[in-house]
Amino acid sequence: MKLSEMTWSEAERLSRDTVVLFPVAAIEQHSRHLPFATDAILCEAVATRVESANPSQVLLLPLQWLGASSHHLGMAGTLSADLDTYPRLLCDPLRCLLRHGFRRVFILNGHGGNVDGFHLALRQLALEFPEALLSGASYWDTAAPEIANILSGTRKNVGHACEFETSLMMYLRPDLVRMAEISDDDLNYAGENLSGVFIPLDMKRQTRHGGSGQATLASAEKGKALLDAVVSKTSERIRTLAAMQWP
Repeated sequence: MKLSEMTWSEAERLSRDTVVLFPVAAIEQHSRHLPFATDAILCEAVATRVESANPSQVLLLPLQWLGASSHHLGMAGTLSADLDTYPRLLCDPLRCLLRHGFRRVFILNGHGGNVDGFHLALRQLALEFPEALLSGASYWDTAAPEIANILSGTRKNVGHACEFETSLMMYLRPDLVRMAEISDDDLNYAGENLSGVFIPLDMKRQTRHGGSGQATLASAEKGKALLDAVVSKTSERIRTLAAMQWP
């Protein structure tokens, strides 16, 4: 069920144990070969497929495209909410539905820079709605072992404009991939002695052209396999949340 396509009376009749699925992404630079909308395209593709696979259990909200992308502002064209604004962009629409009595929420994150913000949003809403089951994940985290098995490079997790994202875009929107511009990139510091240390990124200063990962290894075939794995594993989480007995 897609909220944007329903009427208010149809929404009124929904079970309040329907899982509200809120996809959140970003509009930011993705190196020289992928468009600004990469995160939005990928997150929305996962969300719509999860809803299609679980139509009676999911109420899909419109994509929130503005993300927390201040570390990409060195590249012209990136759009970002500031760190105070971003959690409110998530809390305000979810607060409406929670006040209408919906009790189960899943934020589906599609941009690494949003993680702190969506965690803060869920913590804030948990104080206001202690009886609600509030949850969320970055979509790639739901299928981390499967993603690692599909990726052929030395990096087995998700970077930026990397083998993972480039493969998905080659499968979903090949018309937007600048094939001649694809090249590998990575962060310009060695972290072998910095395990567990957080360093805030500045993608302009710390990369050659705004990426992180082995984009040259990407393919549409990998993209399909990656998307199938993510949708399957995210759907499993949604079904679990829908069935949970929440104290």
